[in-house]
Amino acid sequence: MKVLVVGSGGREHAMCWKVAQSPLVSELYAAPGNPGMAELAECVPWDGDVGQLAEWADREGIELTLVGPEAPLVEGIADAFLARGLKIFGPTQQAAMIEGSKAFAKGLMERLGIPTARHKTFSDVLDALSYLETVGAPIVVKDSGLAAGKGVTVATSLQQAKQAVANILSGAEQAEVVIEEFLSGPEVTVLAVTDGITIRPLLPSQDHKRLQDGDTGPMTGGMGAICPYPLASGLMTEILERVLKPLVDGLRAEGIVYKGVIYAGLMLTDEGPKVLEFNARFGDPECQAMLPLLETDLLELALAVVEDRLHEVKLEWHPWASACVVMAAPGYPDDPHKGLPLSLPLQPPEQVLYFQAGTRRGPQGLLTNGGRVLSVVGLGEDLKKALERAYTGVAAVKFEHALYRRDIGRKVVTNVG
Repeated sequence: MKVLVVGSGGREHAMCWKVAQSPLVSELYAAPGNPGMAELAECVPWDGDVGQLAEWADREGIELTLVGPEAPLVEGIADAFLARGLKIFGPTQQAAMIEGSKAFAKGLMERLGIPTARHKTFSDVLDALSYLETVGAPIVVKDSGLAAGKGVTVATSLQQAKQAVANILSGAEQAEVVIEEFLSGPEVTVLAVTDGITIRPLLPSQDHKRLQDGDTGPMTGGMGAICPYPLASGLMTEILERVLKPLVDGLRAEGIVYKGVIYAGLMLTDEGPKVLEFNARFGDPECQAMLPLLETDLLELALAVVEDRLHEVKLEWHPWASACVVMAAPGYPDDPHKGLPLSLPLQPPEQVLYFQAGTRRGPQGLLTNGGRVLSVVGLGEDLKKALERAYTGVAAVKFEHALYRRDIGRKVVTNVG
């Protein structure tokens, strides 16, 4: 069958890599893709217009589309494809509001009794600043809209919180800010696929959002991930029953059938798991760490979702561990340097995968073309070995002044060891 993967990042490269292994695929396309994806698929120029892409897919006879990034989902790419009778793995615009508006997601969690941080939403800067005076710091300030994973400020001082509020509410018309209590505990990502009725949780993982070692520095889109994260016994069942099922069932009761991937970003507090955020797609870089462990055919899984037969699918996993280290361009996240040369080893080290993100092809080879440039994934019989291989893979890349964390997975390895 003819398959299209939408996106151009490391997540989408990993999706292409996994889809290309399916015997069901006859032709694979990527829009707009990147140089790494071009080795697996035919890249299609695309400027982000969802209607235009739906028209192209209809004309070319694309039989299934998988969407990676959040922006086209929030803009209604699934609706545009479904209107033409095209199969697409990803939620509708209405369902994607769980990510498109944090204010919407918070209101939904309140209605459905899903555990989350106490919060308030503001559109007026003076009201928000006045509220900050009453609650003090530490406090968390979030841009309600899409911010590529960088719209969150964990403010340790009142001044930092006020600056974050001012930055968000003065940045765009109809902006909203969500101010919520500071929670403490380990963070974990639980991804699940659903056809609107059946829910299949995937392996839990842990993202590392801060730029620098020790969870310091600015928030980023994610600097690395480990998978699986060792959840305590019974915790996945609790997350399924208290978070995922209420979300899917509650949306359906409100007339919204959610089909695709649910991303639950959770804090494991002393009071139990609480939702930090919902996203409407695979996480990046969690996807790069998780997909190499998935033994089940990703294309068969996506088809089962869009055809309302997920109950027929039993997920199979390789009994390994995975670690992903992101290599970013100098200047990331504020002003990443583009056009810097980099080269990958002709023969990757053992059990190492390279997923490209912010790259482009120049006359002499690969060049940086964005903030997060590469996801380097190591696989092993345990997390310690997976991390060793990931960092061996990092060392084999020629990329001067690359930014990357040297402590991915360290807390888990220390606690387990």
